[in-house]
Amino acid sequence: MPKAKNVAIADISTPPDSYESAVAELETLAVAMESGQLPLGEMMNGYRRASFLLEFCRKQLDEVEAQIRALDDGQIKQWSQD
Repeated sequence: MPKAKNVAIADISTPPDSYESAVAELETLAVAMESGQLPLGEMMNGYRRASFLLEFCRKQLDEVEAQIRALDDGQIKQWSQD
């Protein structure tokens, strides 16, 4: 397998540019891992990278929730699409 294909997985702890890019990378990793075409070592690196990205996304969502709570004076309001 060419080294260029492994670049995204090789650098496990590099933060993504945004929440959206983290989600896109997670989707790509999931497809690659589910395909069964990655060697075991790369599969483990993919799993580690996915874990890092999930934590990044959780932190991003927690920060947004904290900002919403602050804006709503600590009260989460019922969401309505009306």
